[in-house]
Amino acid sequence: MRRSDQGLLMSGIVAVTLWLTGVEAVAGTAVARVMPTGDGIEVEFPADGGSQKEIIPLFQSGKIRYFSAGIGQVEREAAYPPFALKLVFTAGGKPFVTGVGVTVRHAKGAAVLTIPREQITGPWLFIDLPEGAYDVAASLGGVTQTVKGIKIRRGHVTTQHVRWAEDRSPPLPAEVGPES
Repeated sequence: MRRSDQGLLMSGIVAVTLWLTGVEAVAGTAVARVMPTGDGIEVEFPADGGSQKEIIPLFQSGKIRYFSAGIGQVEREAAYPPFALKLVFTAGGKPFVTGVGVTVRHAKGAAVLTIPREQITGPWLFIDLPEGAYDVAASLGGVTQTVKGIKIRRGHVTTQHVRWAEDRSPPLPAEVGPES
């Protein structure tokens, strides 16, 4: 199993384990940091009986690092490392969607990063881009939204919402649905 797949699996296992054991996280106090190995984001949060940790995979393409997060209240309220671009995906009245494929290009046209939808497991995508102007194309269920001229400045986090009129998210596996 690849390291990135292990991280995705561990993230899901931690969430299911907390739910099954009835451990409740205390929202608003989670802290996320890049792991010393550089291959994950560790989210640490207080929970009944002590602290809990969740590992979110950290991917890298060339010099650009990125990760997806935002599943559950704890992840949404965590303080994340200051990656330059934060994309937030919404569709058809749903506050958050996942499974979005993303391509980032320099505003002048050259692609700098392509992220497959399988790596975007949360409604937020953090990308550690260098300073410059970028265009983002995000695809959900065969429909692509393009945002042009996103300006990235050193030392600042730029948040950009990407919205679709209709929810075309891929269906969740049966064991991850709202009944579980």
